[in-house]
Amino acid sequence: MNSIPEVPLPRNEPVLSYAPGTPERAELKAALQRMSGERIEIPIIIGGKEIRTGDTAEAVMPHNHGHVLATWHKAGEAEIRQAIDSALEAQREWATWPWEDRLAVFLRAADLLATRWRQTLNAATVLGQSKTAYQAEIDSACELIDFLRYNVHFAQQIYAEQPFSGPGMWNRLDHRPLEGFIYAVTPFNFTAIAGNLPTAPAMLGNVAIWKPSDKAVYSGYYLMKLLEEAGLPPGVVNFLPGDPISISEAMLGSRDLAGIHFTGSTAVFQSIWRNVGERIDRYRSYPRLVGETGGKDFIMAHASADVDALATGIVRGGYEYQGQKCSAASRIYVPDSIWPRVKERTLEMISQIRVGDPADFRNFMGAVIDKTAFDKISGYIDHARDADGVEILAGGGVDDSTGYFIEPTLVEVKDSAYRLMCEEVFGPVVSLHVYPEARWSETLEIVDRSSPYALTGAVFATDRSALREADAALRNAAGNYYVNDKPTGAVVGQQPFGGARASGTNDKAGSILNLLRWVSPRTIKETLAPARSFEYPFMAEE
Repeated sequence: MNSIPEVPLPRNEPVLSYAPGTPERAELKAALQRMSGERIEIPIIIGGKEIRTGDTAEAVMPHNHGHVLATWHKAGEAEIRQAIDSALEAQREWATWPWEDRLAVFLRAADLLATRWRQTLNAATVLGQSKTAYQAEIDSACELIDFLRYNVHFAQQIYAEQPFSGPGMWNRLDHRPLEGFIYAVTPFNFTAIAGNLPTAPAMLGNVAIWKPSDKAVYSGYYLMKLLEEAGLPPGVVNFLPGDPISISEAMLGSRDLAGIHFTGSTAVFQSIWRNVGERIDRYRSYPRLVGETGGKDFIMAHASADVDALATGIVRGGYEYQGQKCSAASRIYVPDSIWPRVKERTLEMISQIRVGDPADFRNFMGAVIDKTAFDKISGYIDHARDADGVEILAGGGVDDSTGYFIEPTLVEVKDSAYRLMCEEVFGPVVSLHVYPEARWSETLEIVDRSSPYALTGAVFATDRSALREADAALRNAAGNYYVNDKPTGAVVGQQPFGGARASGTNDKAGSILNLLRWVSPRTIKETLAPARSFEYPFMAEE
């Protein structure tokens, strides 16, 4: 076909409301009832084939941990080797497909997800990750749809990027996929990230071995089946749940490791980076390392801040999805002059939060993901309860008898260097420090240096000069910076996401910057009228 195709111009998927009486509410309720009544078996998927090893684990509801949703099979040494071989074999054909045929697969996946797959993925995320209907909708539906559609658009932009050509020549760039496979390691907290990390490189002709979080194998399996229905060829993405240590050891030990697309803890990513560095001479090429890790995200309030907006930012930013977002508001700085009003409004909102089964749409919060998270977060609350200069203003209650429930907890600390102001908690515990209004500038410096992370942050102020000062002082403290808004909720194509320092490589998921990491350009110069002699004019005699 003689044409240069234009992919459909992307637009952000509209977020459905799930208000009473809406069709999406009824559809999701029906999916929740149907899927909670099933117990499925989840195989490994390698080269399009389902594999059952017999070494299994269970996927349970975090808010009702006695309810088993699925039994899933773990990959062993043989399956890990098979996944690598399958990926490399699949790339031989996949990398030669016309780019428009590759991208069409992901456009179809986006449309399937926007329609008849929408409530399946949403229900899987509600049941398996304890997200509310709204949190699931903005994640497993809208954000993932946006990733697929916008990344297709960005891929075309990359292919259209071509050099200038001088007289007598034609210069071109061949945006090749990387040689080898991409190891995609995905977290439990966002189904959209689980979908994006293996598919973004695949759009550009790469192949991926995808290790989902063992806490989100349930939604990951449905996502894999969606990609298969969309027409993704066998082996382009291989679904490999199992022990993260043994899988990572094999992936990092392969000479064909071309890149790592990672979202998870800072400690794990640093370990991966260290191991790659120690083996750098073994690889076919230098692996691309792309990682988004932890955060200790801040809200900094000026004396001119809108109190209602600030309190809303604290509550939504800190407690939506139980604070289990790498972008969640975790440390708050409020001047003493407005603190009494902020305290009253914030505590009023927290008192109205319902915690429970997210299938009950009246609940604002569900459960934290598992027993390990529950114990860790509970430990921080216990420490705060016993520490000097620390007061629990709201919440503090925990209960794991049925589900892993932790109340939305607000802690006031006198010492801005107290551990809850510096360490990532990853739960519904928000720490708050009241500073003297006159020490605004000094407190900006404290915000910048109190944490090793630099992922998200927000400043609330109506005084424009204060906003300018904060912008300069906190320029390196957050990769996603918000003015008069909570530090969560980045939208694909609008707020590319990622942070620096200990928060990752800041390769900005949701933008062309991320996709550029997955190509290896080749320059081609074609001379239209080649020289016929080695001599140059300057060599002639006078």
